[in-house]
Amino acid sequence: MLVKEVEVKNQVGLHARPATFFIQKANEYKSSIWVEKEERRVNAKSLLGILSLGIIEGSNIKIMADGADEQLAVDGLVKLVESGFAE
Repeated sequence: MLVKEVEVKNQVGLHARPATFFIQKANEYKSSIWVEKEERRVNAKSLLGILSLGIIEGSNIKIMADGADEQLAVDGLVKLVESGFAE
């Protein structure tokens, strides 16, 4: 299992449109992927799960993946979050 922590920098956090982009990216990978915020862990491929974390600007989240393409999955999702979802 691979784990990486990243700070959410976009103004609206991980809500609605950015969360949809995040889930679409997560679904590109075969690995099981989770997002964790303050001890709560959800499936990164679930819109309701991601939205339930209430991720706002400045939140630190952990992106975790386990599977054949875990390195690609974590790196790709961290890069997406660091980009600010093109906002």
